[in-house]
Amino acid sequence: MTDGKGRIIDYIRVSLTDRCNLRCVYCMPAQGVEPEPYENLLTLEEITRVCAAAARLGISKVKLTGGEPLVRKGCAALVGMLKAIPGIREVTMTTNGVLLPRELPALVENGLDAVNISLDTLDPETFRTLTRCSMEEDVRKAIRRAVEAGIRVKVNAIPIEEYNGQSLGELAALAKDQPLDVRFIELMPIGEGKHLTPIGNEEVRRRLEADYGPMTPWEGKRGNGPAVYYSLPGFTGKLGFISAISHEFCGECNRVRLTSTGFLKLCLHYNDGIPLRELLRTGAGEEELAGVIQEAIQKKPLHHNFGGCETPDMDHHTMSQIGG
Repeated sequence: MTDGKGRIIDYIRVSLTDRCNLRCVYCMPAQGVEPEPYENLLTLEEITRVCAAAARLGISKVKLTGGEPLVRKGCAALVGMLKAIPGIREVTMTTNGVLLPRELPALVENGLDAVNISLDTLDPETFRTLTRCSMEEDVRKAIRRAVEAGIRVKVNAIPIEEYNGQSLGELAALAKDQPLDVRFIELMPIGEGKHLTPIGNEEVRRRLEADYGPMTPWEGKRGNGPAVYYSLPGFTGKLGFISAISHEFCGECNRVRLTSTGFLKLCLHYNDGIPLRELLRTGAGEEELAGVIQEAIQKKPLHHNFGGCETPDMDHHTMSQIGG
């Protein structure tokens, strides 16, 4: 399926919930955000219906996100439901990792293909300050267990001067002796993140090369998104960079998002999209849903405008409400 700008759209990020068991400073305030009532969230069956309709159009890859997806009951079963949809080739997940050791066996049994685990620091005290929780060792355990399970593992880190600016090399070192990739993702100026000091990926690379020497570009395919990967001598895994701010990649964007309340969101920056929940709950069939989704995707914006002037169509939700 192509959008109105000729881009191939084959990837949907599905938020299962706006709830989270951490309170990361760039994502939500200390008190959290008012959660959506449970009746407003799509059921697992409704999520599956949307993905089945999207698969008819050429969507073949699904990423489960939150909030924190693993606080949603039935997450592993949903993986199996999505894998059973004709045309869906890959189901992956982004998680903070806290609950992953407990849930991993069922997720793998149901066909989970890969997991991205968010970890911004290896220092327990900094982790506590950054997430407002003391669960750093649970996340480290999650990484080890996921690697042992044999699925693809990526560690996602957001470089923020106030929290991990002096320890990016320690995060990168996770890829030295383990078959996983560490990816540095530029902070999005959304919600709470607007008040922090991001470190652009060019500067991240400069700091890492000061620690480990020159990086070599790696041209192979390692996922569904826009990350650019590099090799380092002696490293088992790769280092990746997602530079949505400093190196806009909107011209190659291949994704749409489904929020936990059923809003099909076309671009992270804007509130453009279409609500699907009422259609689902008033008897719309797969063919009708597919038609509505296709029509909406034709209007996907050409590019974001992070860093530009505020406009009425900008989205002011937190990342936990949008879906990571």
